[in-house]
Amino acid sequence: MDDSKKPQNQLNIELPEEVAEGVYSNLAIISHSHSEFVIDFIRMVPNVPKAKVKSRIILTPQHAKRLLRALSENLHKYESQFGLLDDDVDQPPFPPMNFSTPKAQA
Repeated sequence: MDDSKKPQNQLNIELPEEVAEGVYSNLAIISHSHSEFVIDFIRMVPNVPKAKVKSRIILTPQHAKRLLRALSENLHKYESQFGLLDDDVDQPPFPPMNFSTPKAQA
């Protein structure tokens, strides 16, 4: 194909194997300054009082707005395919720390 006929907005993205595995998170904390948004993805584990930040993503305000729009569009597509998600506003902002599981015994 002639270079002049190739799509100009084509982007080649590499996904390394260790990144492709992903990182599980069950809590996100978002903060911002004038110039950036910081999203900390945290994993809370049953019966462990200290949660760990597993990943931190730093975005410009413009990219944060694009992410918000992309998440909204994808949630709409998800709900169209699988049904509406329960949007329980009465839930506390954090998941329960005890996960309703018994303490481990040795």
